Amino acid sequence: MPTYLYKNLETGEVYELQQSMRDDPYTAHPETGVPIKRVLARPGIAFKGSGFYVTDSRPKSGGTE
Repeated sequence: MPTYLYKNLETGEVYELQQSMRDDPYTAHPETGVPIKRVLARPGIAFKGSGFYVTDSRPKSGGTE
């Protein structure tokens, strides 16, 4: 099951909660009943460098034949 980030609306504390993708987002913490809101998380992948082009993965040819 995916993990989602939720923020406590009263204290600002951030929780990680697991739930099915088909379920509606929680509006209250399942254990305490405190109002919460789902927040976006940063993606777990970062592309660094000058870019990714077709020529980056091909060997350079010695000449034209």
